Parts: sequence; structure tokens; C-alpha cells
Amino acid sequence: MERQGPRTMAKQQQHFLIVTYPAQGHITPARHLAHCLASAAPGARATVCTPLSAFRRMYPDAAAGEERGDGDEQVAYVAYSDGYDSGFDSAADSYVRYMEQARMAGARSLTGVLRRLRDGGRPVTCAVYTLLLPWVAAVARDHGVAATAVFWIQPATALAAYYHYFRGHGEAVAAAAASGDPRAEVRLPGLPSLQVRDLPSFLAITSDDDPFAFVLPEFRELIDALEQGGSSKPRTYVLANTFDAMEPDALASLRPHVDVFAVGPVLSFLHDADNAKRTLSPPRDLFDHDGEGYLDWLHTKPAKSVVYISFGSSSVMCKKQVAEIADAMAQVKKPFLWVLRKDNSKNHEDDAAIKKLAAAAAAIGDGSGMVVDWCDQARVLAHPSVACFLTHCGWNSALESAACGVPLVAAPQYSDQGTGAWLVERMGVGVRAAARDGDGVVEAGELRRCVEAATSEAVAARAAAWSESARAAVADGGSSDQNLREFLRQIAAGGN
Repeated sequence: MERQGPRTMAKQQQHFLIVTYPAQGHITPARHLAHCLASAAPGARATVCTPLSAFRRMYPDAAAGEERGDGDEQVAYVAYSDGYDSGFDSAADSYVRYMEQARMAGARSLTGVLRRLRDGGRPVTCAVYTLLLPWVAAVARDHGVAATAVFWIQPATALAAYYHYFRGHGEAVAAAAASGDPRAEVRLPGLPSLQVRDLPSFLAITSDDDPFAFVLPEFRELIDALEQGGSSKPRTYVLANTFDAMEPDALASLRPHVDVFAVGPVLSFLHDADNAKRTLSPPRDLFDHDGEGYLDWLHTKPAKSVVYISFGSSSVMCKKQVAEIADAMAQVKKPFLWVLRKDNSKNHEDDAAIKKLAAAAAAIGDGSGMVVDWCDQARVLAHPSVACFLTHCGWNSALESAACGVPLVAAPQYSDQGTGAWLVERMGVGVRAAARDGDGVVEAGELRRCVEAATSEAVAARAAAWSESARAAVADGGSSDQNLREFLRQIAAGGN
């Protein structure tokens, strides 16, 4: 084990290594966190460590083993190998196999990263990792890293649900899920009444043949690592991408058991009052942006008139759902900006049909719609012409909307998205669309109803109020600012 003496550690400036899973929904908040941590502690640095497949898409011209940046001298980017350097193809391999390979190859590769940073005079003092990477903590500790933390990029309510599921309430959740009724009630300690549809979808998996059955063992391992166990157990903190006022019940139910710090919304533009429409520059996304044309297009639209539509970086819209959205936009008669990724469908025939439907929708009337492959979402949501956001309700999207004061129409698909949709309704900043039984498609009439409700004065006013709350939380002296400073104090003091 590679250890450093206490005098050496005391003289070091903080260096945070943030290790991510190879998905846009992990990398984007990790980049925001890197800038947040680097600016919060005097002299601190942050290094974002992504799998090589993602790093190559972010920096296509980078040489093997090269360290890159994005204009901020305090933040750098490096790659590690997860064993799938050309990327993971779910059609050709299994998630179980990927997780096994990522654990073995990742541990070897991350060891090399830690050594290179140490030998370069920048030893890591705190290792932070996103979900599905519980092995990172042990690798970091074996190489002298004093502090470890999970960056929880889902609602704190989802973390509380996982915690209580693995701590005596799994049978109650399983029984409710087995009923087949998505509205069956589930009671968990310290949380308001929830329905099965409000819980992370992975908690309702009942078959070992389910392609996502691998997830629960990973979360069990994470919960085991997080639970406070006294001085004999290594301490792993949680940096939760939420704020106290947004999820008070969940945070209160976790704090007796887990060292959780609500430090969100972790969004770079909230800390830049003079440039609130920017996020990170350049975006460094895993998808190519459609130039700046969509921003010019938004400039031509009246204030609070545009419906923004995006189902994120991993959810897929089937042909039926695309057709229903197109029909809904024709009925709503509002301008819309619609993100349809190039990889939305691996079936070329389906893909062609989907793009044809979207193009036809954009051409309705005076051509008041625009369809793009990808965009800078934070800049879109900050634009004054945007009236509401039709979304899968991934947590990054929900937080960006909350920060920008944009009402949501939530159409959750899987994972924690149902929990996010529950919070959206509870906060009153949007509405949850009811999907059709059987295929989960939200029909045009329901979408029209939801858009009309979300763009009402009452919902818009609540969204604006929550935007102020989000900004107050991360401002100097706000709850998230205080929580972040306490986290930094504790790791600087060795966990005391």
C-alpha cells in the first residue's frame, strides 16, 4: 500500500479525482462538480477521469495517455480503461459482462492514473466517483488517497429508497411491485407515501433474466460502503446533487446512517452571474452539437413560447411515441425545439421513419418547429423564449430546469426518472404525463393537456420561485454552499 506521512499530507493542496461511468448523464455533472470543487478550496485542483471510449469522443485529437483541459487551469481530464476502449455495445455484449470487465480493467488502469498524478507532483487527496463504480474507493485507498466520496447524481429520495430497501424494507417493496399496480402504495422510513411508479424502476425487477438485474447488487455494494460503521470502517461521503429545501424528508432519513452533503444544484452557470446562459465551455459532450443555429432560431421566438423536447442521452423514443409527440405539437400550436439523437434507433428503417415524422411535424404551419441531433441544453433552458420542457425527467434535466425556472412535462422511462417526476409534481413545477397501459406510450391528447397545464401562470410562477431557491442554495452562505464547505472541512481534518 502506498502511503504518505501526515506532514506531507498536511502541506498538500486538495486534488480531487472524479471518476465517471461512460455515459453523458454521468460525465456532465462530473464536469460541473470538478469546477465547483476546484473553485471552493484555495489552491485546489480537480481531474475528471473518464473511460477511454468517452475521452476519445470528448477529445478526438488526444494521444494515448495525454492529459487535456478545457480552459480552466484548475481542471484537467484524463482517461482510464474500462476494458471496452472502443465503447460498449449492448446489442453485442451483456451489462453483467461489462461490469465484470470494468471492475478488473478499471482497477488496473486507475492505479496507473493515480501513480502518474503522484509522480507528477499532484497526488490525489480525495477520490470521487459516480454511480456503478463502487470499486473506485478501494483502489484509491490502496494508493494512499485519504478521502473517498460518491457523487450521487440522482434524487436523494432515490438514494433513500435504495438504502431502506437494503435495510429491512425490500420485502415490502417487492410485494407492492409484484401486485402489478404501478400506483400501489409503498411506505419507507422518513419518506412521504410513495407509489411503485415513484421508486427507482430497478427496485421492481423480479427476474434474474432482466437486462438490468445487474444493477441491484451494485447498489447494495454502494449502500454497504456508505453506511456509517464507526472508526474501524473507512468513511465514504456522499455529495448529493440536490439541495436541502428540495428534498428535506429524504435527506433527514439518510443523515443518521450516511454522511450525506446536499451540495446542488451542481451547475457551473449558477456560479457565474455575469454569464448565466453559459454552462461549460466548450461543451465536450459525447454527441456532436448542431452548430449554433438552434440558438439563433430561439432568438426569433417570443418570450415563453417554445416547447423544448428531449428524452436525454440514453432513453429511446419508439415510432409510436414520436408520432404522438408530433401530433401533440400540431394540436398545441406552439413553436418547439426537439432533440432526436442520431442513435435514437439502431434499426435504420425505424430511424428513417422517426426522422420523417419529426421533419413533418417541424414543417407544420409556418415551420414553427426545429429538430436537432443534440444541443447545449443548459443554454436552451436559460433562453427566455422557452416556455416548458417535455422530458424523460432524468435528474440532470430536472435540476437544470429547476435552476432556470422552466416548468416540466415529465414522461419518465426507467431508473430514477419516476422519482424525479414525483418530485416535479410535489414541488408544483410541472405535471407528470400518464402513459398508456401496455406499451408506456404517452398519447398526443395527454401531452397536449400537460403542456397546457405546465405553461399556466400558476405553474410558471412556482417554477420561478424554485429557481430562486436553487440559486440561493448555492450562493455564498446558502445551504449547499455551507454543506460543501463542511465537507471540505471534514476531509481536510481527516474525517473529523
